[in-house]
Amino acid sequence: MAKANPDFTAAFKDIMGAFPVDTKAMEGMFQNQTVLSEKMSAVAIDAAQQSTDLSAKWAQDTLSKVSAVATAKTEPADYAKSVTDFFTAYAEGAAEHMAAFAEIAKKAQTQQLELVMAAGKDISEEASAAAKKATTELTAAAKKAAAK
Repeated sequence: MAKANPDFTAAFKDIMGAFPVDTKAMEGMFQNQTVLSEKMSAVAIDAAQQSTDLSAKWAQDTLSKVSAVATAKTEPADYAKSVTDFFTAYAEGAAEHMAAFAEIAKKAQTQQLELVMAAGKDISEEASAAAKKATTELTAAAKKAAAK
């Protein structure tokens, strides 16, 4: 006659009951992620604001220089000179503005890298503490189960 299959339900209940579920750790991880996201967003928004301000300033500078080109001249050579002056000034301004954009991007990148590095350090410390706690609890549960 065939043997009945053993019932593992009670064993699984004991095993699952031995694994602690730390909801506070999950809440802490969620809060840490939220804080990191908030800081990263603040850096991105600040960089976007600075870029927008710089773009507006560049546009204003360009428009003020265009007005000199658009004025009526008495001599044809004056038109050529005003256009040449405009493009020379625009090229110099473009180099300055592009350097300013690069500085904004560099600053944002540095700030975000610092945030990620700090978060990584915090996460590794928390993970290490959680692993130690889980190992201790699992060892205790295993000893308790072996004693039964």
